Amino acid sequence: MNFDYMYDSCSLCPRNCNVNRRQSAGYCGCTDTVMAARAALHHWEEPCISGSRGSGTVFFSGCTLRCCFCQNYSISQEHFGRELTVEQLSRIFLRLQDEGAHNINLVTATQYLPSVLKALDLVKSKLFIPVVYNCGGYESVEVIKALEGYVDIWLPDLKYQSSDLSARYSNAADYFEKASEAIKQMISQTGAPRFDPSGELMEKGVIIRHMVLPGAKDDSIALLTWIKDELEKEMYYISLLSQYTPFYKSVQYPEINRRITSYEYNKVLNKAIELDLVQGFMQEKSSAKEEYTPPFDLEGIIID
Repeated sequence: MNFDYMYDSCSLCPRNCNVNRRQSAGYCGCTDTVMAARAALHHWEEPCISGSRGSGTVFFSGCTLRCCFCQNYSISQEHFGRELTVEQLSRIFLRLQDEGAHNINLVTATQYLPSVLKALDLVKSKLFIPVVYNCGGYESVEVIKALEGYVDIWLPDLKYQSSDLSARYSNAADYFEKASEAIKQMISQTGAPRFDPSGELMEKGVIIRHMVLPGAKDDSIALLTWIKDELEKEMYYISLLSQYTPFYKSVQYPEINRRITSYEYNKVLNKAIELDLVQGFMQEKSSAKEEYTPPFDLEGIIID
């Protein structure tokens, strides 16, 4: 299906800014021309995504959120990247597969959805590895439905339950409302997680990521409680992250201009165990390291 019309009056994300992106940039900072900053094997996703050879990640420029602590701010907010045609993007997918990627990992791709779908259509007969949709969770149900048949694995964040926090840190007061409905739709489309014969690599399913923020353990606990109460057991994996590191504009928000404490993370971890949310991954507290953010140096963004 052709979704090019969605660029004419953009409603690709819940902001519905209705900008004609053929003429100017939307709220995401993007026009209808795809831009990406890196396309390479990535080894720092969850083990069932990265495997032994790495995930074939394509980091797209721009973002529909305004997270003040974004680790990828140089591409999400400052829009570093290189322009790509649909054909060039499709060739990148095949090259990553040839390099041994376990999957094609689309990182923050929603603002380019019509173009990404075209690129996937061009290679659907040649692409034999799963497609991962790696996003901030701030998605519309309509876009999730449009991706049915294209995406095998959903890797959404679930950042906040509190609208006060999501408004303050990401300029999205309706974040939880939109993300919670989008995640339900993702689970509906994939069904229960499925793994390859080795049991080590995910082939289909949803992994819900949550990064614990400084001073926000109670919000994390509220999110875990919602997951337990609202989502069917064994239909998703959880990935609890301790890697928060002050980046970008964190210095303007003193309460989050620090790393989380062991006490904060352990309170959230213990709540997950208490709620029997143990199907998934729990990051070691020592994982808060800047080196987990890849260099955005146009690696793999080859124009030919």
